[in-house]
Amino acid sequence: MHALFGLAWGLLSKFTMLQISRRLVSLTALLALVGFVGSASAQDKIDRALREGRYNSQTQHVILKAKPGYAGWMRNLLAQRGKQIDAELPSIEALAVELTSAELDALCNSSLSDGCSEDSRVSPHAARVGGRVPVVKALNRLPKVNTLLGTLGITPYAGGGYGVTVALIDSGITPAAAFGNRIKAFYDFTQGTLRVTPYDDYGHGTHVAGLIGGLQFYEDLQYQGVAPSVQFVGLKVLDKTGGGKTSDVIRAIEFAIANKATFGIDIINLSLGHPIFEPAATDPLVLAVEKATKAGIIVVASAGNHGVDQNGELGFAGVTSPGNAPSAITVGAADHNNSVTRDDDRMAVYSSSGPTWYDGLVKPDVVAPGHMLSSVASPLSSLVKGYPKLVKRGGSGTKFLQLSGTSMAAGVTTGVVALLKQAMPALTPNLAKGVLQYTAIPMHDDAGDAYSALRQGTGEINAGGAVKLASKIRLNVTDLETKWVTIQPHTNIGGQTYAWAGNIVWGDNIVWGDSVYYNLPVWGLNIVWGNNIVWGDNIVWGDNIVWGDGLDDDNIVWGNNIVWGDNIVWGYNIVWGENIVWGDNIVWGDNLVAKKDPTNVYFANDNIVWGNLDDDNIVWGNDDNIIWGNDDNVVWGNSDDDNIVWGNAAVLTGGKGRR
Repeated sequence: MHALFGLAWGLLSKFTMLQISRRLVSLTALLALVGFVGSASAQDKIDRALREGRYNSQTQHVILKAKPGYAGWMRNLLAQRGKQIDAELPSIEALAVELTSAELDALCNSSLSDGCSEDSRVSPHAARVGGRVPVVKALNRLPKVNTLLGTLGITPYAGGGYGVTVALIDSGITPAAAFGNRIKAFYDFTQGTLRVTPYDDYGHGTHVAGLIGGLQFYEDLQYQGVAPSVQFVGLKVLDKTGGGKTSDVIRAIEFAIANKATFGIDIINLSLGHPIFEPAATDPLVLAVEKATKAGIIVVASAGNHGVDQNGELGFAGVTSPGNAPSAITVGAADHNNSVTRDDDRMAVYSSSGPTWYDGLVKPDVVAPGHMLSSVASPLSSLVKGYPKLVKRGGSGTKFLQLSGTSMAAGVTTGVVALLKQAMPALTPNLAKGVLQYTAIPMHDDAGDAYSALRQGTGEINAGGAVKLASKIRLNVTDLETKWVTIQPHTNIGGQTYAWAGNIVWGDNIVWGDSVYYNLPVWGLNIVWGNNIVWGDNIVWGDNIVWGDGLDDDNIVWGNNIVWGDNIVWGYNIVWGENIVWGDNIVWGDNLVAKKDPTNVYFANDNIVWGNLDDDNIVWGNDDNIIWGNDDNVVWGNSDDDNIVWGNAAVLTGGKGRR
């Protein structure tokens, strides 16, 4: 049987450029050869979810990625087999289809294919109701004034976001009074691609839309959205249970790209996701986000709500897709404690921490208020019906729903980005992220210790400071050595002055200094942040970075690995603590898989490393080439030429990491 499987594999793999002019061979005949063969072989081009699912189900929902230029040939092969194509995803040259295990092996590993990913179920990123997230009993915390806008450093302004359009990819939008006539268009992707009257039978999308730009009556000013003049294009991808398909989300992103000019789409909000099953470079949802960014659309994504386990244990690597998209502004959740000042702001326990699975990217990029926020309710929605204790009637009689999660934080951030776009119409995706990160205010825990960048990115967004910075930029300054903005790097909030983070994080690299003060090429459109970008006078941004005035103790040189701040070094592998474990008994590895709960909603707990973040006990790099000690005692590199020394008394020992 294995010989027959090899024969079928070989036949299918011969569909190369040399045979394009030949008549297509029937896929039915090819698959007949492998129909009785076990599916334990050939898994190199199949993502982790499909590898796990193949042993538990007869067929799986698959996103089949074709090699560039081969999508048409793949479509013909599927047609010959009589397979129904559920969705075409032209932006990433992929097809959504249901396949058996045998078909999975034959098609996904063929020479026509770039591999297969599960058409995963996506879920909204509102934290679970009840349990360890005290949303119900916190209703008495409803503010008398709009402390959300206050802590962002802005005041209620009806004109905020004017001229800016957000594509909300979610469960829909109820045409409430708070949105007036600002819903430009509404399409339902759960029923194909239908232009219909706006609705929201789950309630999540309406809540997020209210945070972005709900305009309230005077009696309900405490519930005003961040940018209440913004316009919406509603793209419904989640059904009345809050579930949806990855392929539908991708189709909605493609729609936003194709209709960017028609509807004037500036921003996409993605308060949803699924666990990470493969590297970002092959993740279909990430690929779609990258396409949107290259088209000039700013994409805001929620980080996910996997920050702690059921016992309250802190977890890392819980960021979900598409929050792992390098170009997205990925947002974690903070609790602003219904106060204007930042002194009592803390990380929401459920907010997912980085790094991203597989790639080790630093996410989230920033955090924003997302805990116990009240916003517009969709009266007949599942959330309102299922959780009546979360519903409150405002002074005008309007119903409001209180939810928590990184979904809400992403909505708040999208509203702030709309304000930035209003202040600077030429704002690009890279610059939007840079401005938000640079002006963010770092957060501290109860003991006064700064949260790890893997939890908060550069800090909590500072709308007042970000808008001030963006509005001061002089686009006519093109000299790379002349500042295009001069501004004091601090903001007054609630009568107190807070310093900005003053740094930018991108992927697995970090830039300190005044980079956003110069009109650098990276702030333009269609810039790939990778191996060949020069940043300012002192930095080459990519695999080999040098910055500063000289190679002394305070400066850093690195190759493929990274130094983060003062206390963390990482590359590809990890040793955490003294026993090569993270937390009590968890070892970081690639063989962990996400599980499904009884309602078929994915949770990423098996992808997360649980334990406390101890900066003094991290070794994360290429097998045996990283040492961790105190701040002044780090050496790493692969050879004499690549070795990097940082500090006064570096020691080379060889602690091995694991994957």
